[in-house]
Amino acid sequence: MDSRSIALDGPSGAGKSTLARMASSRYGLIYVDTGAMYRCVGLHTLRNNVASKDISGVTALLPGIKLEMLYDAAGVQRMLLCGEDVTDFIRLPEVSGYASDVSAMPQVREFLLSLQRDMIVKYDVIMDGRDIGSVIMPGAGLKVFLTAEPEVRANRRFLELLEKGSDVTYENVLSDMIVRDKNDSERVEAPLRAAEDSVILDTTTLSLNESLQALCDLIDKRFGYESKL
Repeated sequence: MDSRSIALDGPSGAGKSTLARMASSRYGLIYVDTGAMYRCVGLHTLRNNVASKDISGVTALLPGIKLEMLYDAAGVQRMLLCGEDVTDFIRLPEVSGYASDVSAMPQVREFLLSLQRDMIVKYDVIMDGRDIGSVIMPGAGLKVFLTAEPEVRANRRFLELLEKGSDVTYENVLSDMIVRDKNDSERVEAPLRAAEDSVILDTTTLSLNESLQALCDLIDKRFGYESKL
């Protein structure tokens, strides 16, 4: 039982990574962004000119993938793909579709599972993704399913990408997000869904600070301690 660990699930653009990172620093937890792992596999697939749904092609690439998770001085998780820091590259829109497609492949999920579960054994973590509470960490002390309306999530992601200098439109971000929501929810292997014992946290009408406070309230109530402000 991962009694002091937290599973944070939800669709793309729900703010899982941002809130998990902020909460981890408050509670002294290790933050594990599983979505970043799938994005790394997606980026590697894209760079090697393999179609995102080519199971045999993607599977053939897996032995050559070396993933590392590091944390900078600010406690921000950095993703290294074969020695290269790709933290910013994996958030590009063209990588999102690849990440969604490869994450539906059992071979990819098995490839990453040992790395994810190794982190759970070693540390008290807050881990975010799409099947953490239902598959990866069913014994988590707290499971939260974070969501928001697609238009709100798309706008948040759009502003984030603009801040990073990406040439994107809101319409394209929304369209990509709707497609990914459908793919993630309908895939056969570990589909996006809330675990039966998850708490649903809808942040559609909440600001970032309000969303963080709502998450911290759930953590404080569940574990009986206050965050490290």
